[in-house]
Amino acid sequence: MNVPSSLEHPLPAGMRDLLPEEARSRRAIARRALQRFALFGYETVTPPAFEFADVLERGLGTLDPADVLRFVEPESGEVAALRPDMTPQIARMIATRLRDRPAPFRLSYEGTVLRRRSGRARKSRQIAQVGVELAGLGDLAGDLETLEVACSALAATGLTRFTVDLGSSEIIRALVGEQAPPALMHALAMKDDTAIRAAAAGPAAAVLATLARLGGGREALAEGLRVVRGTAAEAPLLRLARLYEAALARGLPGDISVDLAEVRGFAYYTGMIFHLFAPGPGEAIGAGGRYDELLARFGAPMPAVGFALDLDNLAWALRAAGVVEREEERIVVVGPADDPRLAALREKGVTAVAAPTREEAEAYRARWGYSSVLAGEEG
Repeated sequence: MNVPSSLEHPLPAGMRDLLPEEARSRRAIARRALQRFALFGYETVTPPAFEFADVLERGLGTLDPADVLRFVEPESGEVAALRPDMTPQIARMIATRLRDRPAPFRLSYEGTVLRRRSGRARKSRQIAQVGVELAGLGDLAGDLETLEVACSALAATGLTRFTVDLGSSEIIRALVGEQAPPALMHALAMKDDTAIRAAAAGPAAAVLATLARLGGGREALAEGLRVVRGTAAEAPLLRLARLYEAALARGLPGDISVDLAEVRGFAYYTGMIFHLFAPGPGEAIGAGGRYDELLARFGAPMPAVGFALDLDNLAWALRAAGVVEREEERIVVVGPADDPRLAALREKGVTAVAAPTREEAEAYRARWGYSSVLAGEEG
C-alpha cells in the first residue's frame, strides 16, 4: 500500500503510537499496579489533561517552566498548559473538591504527562505513569506506607529484582542551606570528590565529600552519623536511619539501600526521597518522596508524600527480567457474526470474534494475537 508522503511521519517529535500488543501490555501492568494501590485504600482520581497554567506552575517543583507546553484556552482567553506532572493537580483536588473529607487523603492515578524536553533520543516527551499521593500523614508513618505501596505494586506486576534507593533532601539542605550553588549540586549529583571540595565552603566540604561516597546499608548509615555528629545534618540522617530500619523490619520486597548525598529533587522535596531501579532501562522505573510544602501553596497546608511509576521503563524492566504475561484467552470462532458461541464466550469474559472460514480465522488469530480458533461445533 502506498502511503501519502504527508502521513509517513505523522507524529510530532517525542510522540508515539502504541499498537494493540504494546497497549494491551501497558494496560495490564497499569491495572495490576492500580489494583495493588486499591488494596492499600488508594482511591483512583482522573485529573484533566490540561488546566490553567498558574495552577500547574504553583506546584511544578524542580521542573523547568520552559518544559511546559502552553497555549491560550479559546473559551476563556487564559493561558493553559498540558500537565507536566500530576501531583499539583492532585493537590488542587485535595484543597478544593475533596477538602470536606477527613485526612489522610489516599489517592491514585493513571495518565500521561507531557514535557517539552526530550532528553536522550529514546526518551519520549509523553510519559505514561501510575502513582499515588498520600496527604495528611506525616513523618515515618507516611514515608513507610508509601515505600510499602511502591514495593508491593512492583511485586504485583511480576518484578522480583529491584532496588529502592533511599535518601533525604534534609541532609544536604542542613549542610549547605536552601540556596546551594548549582556547581555544588552538580558535583554532588556526579559524586565528584574534587568538584565537591572546590565548590563547597569551609568545613562542610570534607563532610559533603565523605557523604557523597557513602551508599549501601547499615555501615554507610553508621559512617554517615559519625561524620555529621554535632552538625545540623545529624537529626535528618537519624530520621533516614529509622526509616531504613523500619523498611527492613516491614519485610518489603526488593533490596533497600541508602544514598546519603541525594540531591535529585532537592528544591522540591522536604524529606525522604527514593528512586526505584531494576536491570534493563538504565534509569529509574519510579521515584517519589515527601513534599510537605506543596499543599500550602493551594491553601490546604498538610504533610504529603507520593511516587509515580514510569510504565514504559517498568515494562522494559519486566522484559529484561523475562517476566512473561499470562496470555488472556482470545478466541476466533469460525462461523457467522450471530453464532451463539460468541455470546456464550463473552458471557464468560472471553474475548471472541467471528471469521467466516477456518483459513481466515487462522490468519486473523496470527496477525491479531488471538490465542486459538474455535471451529465447527466445538464448544
